[in-house]
Amino acid sequence: MTSMGSKRRKTAVGLAAAALALTLGAPAQAAPGHGTGHEPAGWRLTRTDTDARFRGLAAVSRSVAWAAGSKGTVLRTTDGGKSWRNVSPAGAAELEFRDVEAFDARRAVVLAIGEGEASRVLRTEDGGATWTESFRNTDPRAFYDCMTFFDHRHGLAVSDPVDGKYRILSTRDGGRSWEALPDAGMPAALPGEAAFAASGQCLVSAGPKGVWLATGGGAAGRVLHSSDRGLNWTVTDTTVPAGEGAKGVFGLAFRDRSHGIAVGGDYRKDQPSPRAAAVTGDAGRTWTASATPPPAYRSGVAWLPHRRSAALAVGPTGTDLTTDGGRTWRTVDTGSYDTVDCAADGACWASGEKGRIARLDRRAGAGQGA
Repeated sequence: MTSMGSKRRKTAVGLAAAALALTLGAPAQAAPGHGTGHEPAGWRLTRTDTDARFRGLAAVSRSVAWAAGSKGTVLRTTDGGKSWRNVSPAGAAELEFRDVEAFDARRAVVLAIGEGEASRVLRTEDGGATWTESFRNTDPRAFYDCMTFFDHRHGLAVSDPVDGKYRILSTRDGGRSWEALPDAGMPAALPGEAAFAASGQCLVSAGPKGVWLATGGGAAGRVLHSSDRGLNWTVTDTTVPAGEGAKGVFGLAFRDRSHGIAVGGDYRKDQPSPRAAAVTGDAGRTWTASATPPPAYRSGVAWLPHRRSAALAVGPTGTDLTTDGGRTWRTVDTGSYDTVDCAADGACWASGEKGRIARLDRRAGAGQGA
């Protein structure tokens, strides 16, 4: 994200944090993908008319956002969520989209997950009117989870370990073509370790070359870091517990090349998630447990633009807000979301199960929420 440096925008985002911190409560019940119109300020549910689960989300601006999810569903809005257009690729109903990266209202790249040929990348240049498949996995051992872009041309996608190491795909033409990077600079994966395709945030980037990979399932919840676009990696244990297939680091967010937040836990509903968040100020070389972490598993996290210390974390049981860089968190909403993303102009969006897509209402104390 690029800071706009505008006092007006900083004020607007400050009001968003205030609205979340002071006025959000339990969401009213609504039909799938439809707000009730009587919710408090904060998250404002938008009408999507679908029950797809959206774990992929790309916030372009206050007006434009993309969501990708189950049953091959891709939605796009260009009017701030007042309406959503179904722009799903033809013949994609069997695909499970878990990540979307959008450059503007017309250009976007989506990632489908799964074993073997279920893992695919598709790209559109006309707002979803047509899609082109640019990658289809032919290795039955590979399972792609997430992708990230440094700019409009350079991006990466990650697969769970193959032959003991994570496999990284690279594009230098905006997702039109992909090639596997050599794995000589990739550390060995732990037994049972993998990345989680829960929010499109297991692989994130900041700056022109910095990228981080979140892992779980192994003996420790780890974060891998590369400062050369995926050629060479270092790895560090975090304080987020792992040790089982359902536990570890699920989502990452970096506001610059040094300061990051990791969230996760145990995604099983009946299991606690202590120490569900951690922070770093040195690009991931060390991680410190949040003194007051979110109270439950969280799969997605995003920094509020133009705010050095404010961020949101989301999961199936609620949204949490930090105003001190991730050291302490407080729950500000109990609605279910899988992922959250914020645009450079200050707009924040969240999405999840049963067609839920919401935009942050930045009018503190007034309007609708979710």
